Amino acid sequence: MTTFELAKKIRINTLKMTSLGNSSHVGSVLSIADILAVLYNDILKVNPQNPEWAERDRFILSKGHAGAGVYSVLAEMGFFSTEILSSHVQNGSLLSGHVSHKGVPGVEFSTGSLGHDLPVATGIAMAAKMDNKKFRSFVLLSDGEWDEGSNWEAVLFAAHHKLDNLVAIIDYNKIQSIGPVKETLNLEPFAEKFISFGWKVQTVNGHDITELKNVFSSIPFQMDKPKVIIANTIKGKGVSFMENTVLWHYKSPQGEDFKNALIELEK
Repeated sequence: MTTFELAKKIRINTLKMTSLGNSSHVGSVLSIADILAVLYNDILKVNPQNPEWAERDRFILSKGHAGAGVYSVLAEMGFFSTEILSSHVQNGSLLSGHVSHKGVPGVEFSTGSLGHDLPVATGIAMAAKMDNKKFRSFVLLSDGEWDEGSNWEAVLFAAHHKLDNLVAIIDYNKIQSIGPVKETLNLEPFAEKFISFGWKVQTVNGHDITELKNVFSSIPFQMDKPKVIIANTIKGKGVSFMENTVLWHYKSPQGEDFKNALIELEK
């Protein structure tokens, strides 16, 4: 499967999962589908036949509400059967709305409480350094969760300890839970903040698969510095009426909305 095809699968699976489970956050997954596809198809050292492989790269989805996207990519990569996806957020399912590691091969850490997971990924990177391990620690964050001070503490810590095996990826779709990021708590100048903290920064188009591959493949950008990739994205990418709107952070795709979204995604 090509990376483009995988990204398409993630979007379609997510639409179906959130519709079947009458759940939400479809817009949050659509903005990161291309990033997830590139990571799992081209970048991460993981083994679906041995999810606990000691030398695997660690990936944490900090924006845990977009868990349907991670479940989808893991299933498509062979960590577990795609048939399980239809049980998403239903009673007794292993696939909770916010991503959970319990009983789900390939999920490193249960997430959803924003601001915790860059610190966790930083700790993983630090442990790898202390144990002379070569695996890398990746964490995908939302833009809105940079309102959390714990993230900036981790940014300081990672730079101080020269954790060049740490890669933070930011889904910069510029919409958080109830409105535009710039109106909630403006992050700009965003890249310059990380530079001043001692990180190496790359800014990319989060929907350009070739550009994403090139940037991720160039890691490490610089030795002795943690990395941050600021991915400019569109919330709801791929479905015209979902793009750049707060509504699809919460609304479940049902009825005509579901049918019309599926038509667009299957083109």
